[in-house]
Amino acid sequence: MNTFTMRAHGKLLLTGEYAVLDGAKALALPVRYGQTLYAQRTEKRTLLYWTSVDAFGTAWFEATFALPTLEIERASDGDVARRLRELLLGCRRQKADFLADLQGWSVRVEADFPLSWGLGSSSTLITALARWAGVDPFTLLFDTWGGSGYDIACALATGPIFYWLDANRIPHVEEALFDPPFADHLFFVFLGKKQDSRAEVSRFRRGASLPKDWLQAISALAHQFTAAKTLEAFCQHMREHEQLLALALARTPVQEVLFWDFPGSIKSLGAWGGDFVLAASPLDAVRTQEYFAQKGFPVCLSFREMVL
Repeated sequence: MNTFTMRAHGKLLLTGEYAVLDGAKALALPVRYGQTLYAQRTEKRTLLYWTSVDAFGTAWFEATFALPTLEIERASDGDVARRLRELLLGCRRQKADFLADLQGWSVRVEADFPLSWGLGSSSTLITALARWAGVDPFTLLFDTWGGSGYDIACALATGPIFYWLDANRIPHVEEALFDPPFADHLFFVFLGKKQDSRAEVSRFRRGASLPKDWLQAISALAHQFTAAKTLEAFCQHMREHEQLLALALARTPVQEVLFWDFPGSIKSLGAWGGDFVLAASPLDAVRTQEYFAQKGFPVCLSFREMVL
């Protein structure tokens, strides 16, 4: 194989944030944005050249690794290079001959969304890299950076999915029929704050003692989101989910903090306090986007623009 190309989809977690780590069933959405990995053999032996490019065509990270040791020869960012090397070595633990000869390679990873959006720059990289190496992306994630794995499932999915971890932490993926008749009234709004997911998970772990049926309630809402036939019912489920997470995190829902006058419902997505929120309202697209722009949040994408 002289060349390899793999595109992986980004993700949004519609329900089950935090709870998915403990086995709750979550509703997740692969999005139209993602990253593409291009790998090509080079005549220059014993070296792996790596370039990561943002949505504007600017190289934000470059590195060279020695082969077959994968030692870092040079890097524009040492921390990023060490984390990337961890993934490369994780691939080799699954497949001993990955980059184990003297054949040189040039790899370029291109994102088609602003990386600050938090749509899965890590998960799309892990998935594409695993496919190039010929290894399992879930194993690569669990063996290196950790997480629930829902984002890996989204990277490979072609539509909405239910995702959960069983008692043995084995991932399960099931197609979710989610094409709401009120989709024209659903919007994804970027709050402009990239959250540290690991720190937020630690905060969740230190949170309040939860009712024994808390996980079951979160799982049930994943199905209720897909079953909702009206915007009003969907908004009610959004509010129920926000209250369950507010109890777990000892935090005030984002709508009460920032959007108390919004004529609809707003739900955090992923780590609370950053990245995107879901907004549902009887307002049309123009008035919805005007509302959030006036609040200082100009990035407001429609359901059809975002969801695969």
